[in-house]
Amino acid sequence: MTERFQNPILERGADPFVVRFEDRYYYVYSTVGGLYVSNADNIHHLNREGKNVFCPPAGTMWSKEYWAPEIHRIGGEWYLYVAADDGDNYNHRMYVLKSTNGRPDGEYEMLGKITDPTDKWAIDGTVIDKDGELYFVWSGWEGDENKNQNIYIAKMKSPTEIEGERVLLSTPEYEWEKRGSGVTSSGKVLPAVNEGPQILYKDNTIHIVYSASGSWCRHYCLGILTYRGGDILDPKNWVKGTDAVFSESEGTHGTGHCSFVKAVDGKTDFIVYHAMKIPNGNWTNRGVRAQPFTWDGDMPVFGKAATLEDWIEIPVSD
Repeated sequence: MTERFQNPILERGADPFVVRFEDRYYYVYSTVGGLYVSNADNIHHLNREGKNVFCPPAGTMWSKEYWAPEIHRIGGEWYLYVAADDGDNYNHRMYVLKSTNGRPDGEYEMLGKITDPTDKWAIDGTVIDKDGELYFVWSGWEGDENKNQNIYIAKMKSPTEIEGERVLLSTPEYEWEKRGSGVTSSGKVLPAVNEGPQILYKDNTIHIVYSASGSWCRHYCLGILTYRGGDILDPKNWVKGTDAVFSESEGTHGTGHCSFVKAVDGKTDFIVYHAMKIPNGNWTNRGVRAQPFTWDGDMPVFGKAATLEDWIEIPVSD
C-alpha cells in the first residue's frame, strides 16, 4: 500500500536526521531549550513535537549553538553526536551524549567532547561502521581560521573517543562546491564549504554524501565520496564525484544536509533533507523534505529535487 504527500513535510527545520527503530521513525533536532527527539509511524508524518532529551547547562563550552544532532545505535546503546559552543562560533566542537535508558528518545547525559589530537573547529560529526570498526567523519577547519570547511575521517577507539590522527578526505575544489563563498560587500570573508557528511551503504560500497557551497545560498547541494575497498583511512581509496548529485529545482532551493532511511516496506530508500521555498530564503526559511531514490549498481540516483507541486508516493503499513 502507498500514500501520497507533498513537500515540505515540515515548514521549518534544518539538517534533518532520521532513523527507523522498532517500526517507528525517530527525528532528532535542536531548538530553544536544547535537544529534542520526536517519533512518527512514517516518514511523511515527522513532527517537531518531540521530547526534550537534553537541556544545555549554562556556563560551559557546550552551552549554546547546538547544530546538526544525530542519534546512532552502537552496541545496543544510543549515542547522540552534536556540535556545540559557548556562544562563540570559533569554539564549535563535536560532543557526544548517551541515552540513559537505552532508548532513542530517552534522557541523554553529556559524556564530553569527541575530537582528534588537533582539536580544531568541528561540526556535523557522524559515524561509519565498517565490519565492526568505527570511524568518525566530520566537517572542520584545517587551522584556526575559517578559510575552507573540509571533510575529515579518523578511527574511533569507542563510540565516545577518537584514536589517531585525522585524515583529509575532501576540500572544496569544484565551482559547484564554492558558491556563496568569497568577500561580501561588508568585507566579511565567507568560506568554501564541504560539510554535513552522511553515510550511505550499498553492499560492500560506502558513500559519504556531503553538502557543498554555502548553506546560506540557493546553491547548497550534495556531493559524493565513494569507497570500494582498501585502507579506509587512505584518501586514495575514496573517489570524489566531479559533479553535484542533488541540487535545486523550482521551489526547492538550498537542497542539502540530508539523512537516509528505509521506508516501512524495508526496501524503498528515502532521502530526507532541508530546502528553502525561495532562492534567497536564508537560514530561517529552511524546511524538511523527503523523497525516494534509486540505484545504478552501487551508486545512488537521487534524481531531481521534488517541487512544491510534485506528489510523492510512499509505502505505508497494511
